[in-house]
Amino acid sequence: MLESSSARSLVVVSAGLGQPSSTRLLADRLAHATGRQLEAMGRPVEIAAIELRDLARDLTDNLLTGFASPTLKSRIDQVLAADGLIAVSPIFSASYSGLFKLFFDVIKHDGLAEMPVLIAATAGTARHSLALEHALRPLFAYLGAAVVPTAVFAASEDWGEGDASIDGGLVDRIERAAGQLARAMAVSRREAAPDPYDDPIPFERLLDRKS
Repeated sequence: MLESSSARSLVVVSAGLGQPSSTRLLADRLAHATGRQLEAMGRPVEIAAIELRDLARDLTDNLLTGFASPTLKSRIDQVLAADGLIAVSPIFSASYSGLFKLFFDVIKHDGLAEMPVLIAATAGTARHSLALEHALRPLFAYLGAAVVPTAVFAASEDWGEGDASIDGGLVDRIERAAGQLARAMAVSRREAAPDPYDDPIPFERLLDRKS
């Protein structure tokens, strides 16, 4: 078992487009609940939030050039080094948003291997809730992540007239999913996969190979 003083790192990726955003609101709720449950287990936690709307231009440039900007690379590195991940997307056309896909497209195939992940989504109506199972869960299964059983979906009506009137069923789902993620993070011994670009082959050696 890990020492009780061993801090856990939790990264929260939110693909909401507006400000304020119900997607970011749900992400914050999940992060707070997970952090609180980890602290109750004697596991200090460091939480970092990544708003994908702030990376839209960097992601587009990366798509066109194949090179990540320093800002985008630092966010990717944050995700790869985390002990746990919360990933929240709005649902458009029965799937995650294009911005959400762009970000996770640049994560290398085995970069999230065995990482505890909590998936969540928001949309206008509950009719879109199945997107969690037919779109988000397969995406993270492909990336090798250990996705917790409970996924959290929030429709507009779940928020009522504001944060104070959040639906009780949504509260229960948040607490259940956060507990599953906290327990997985508390016992995880995952080590981040090495980045092959951290130790590149010198150009002179590449030339030698061709001679």
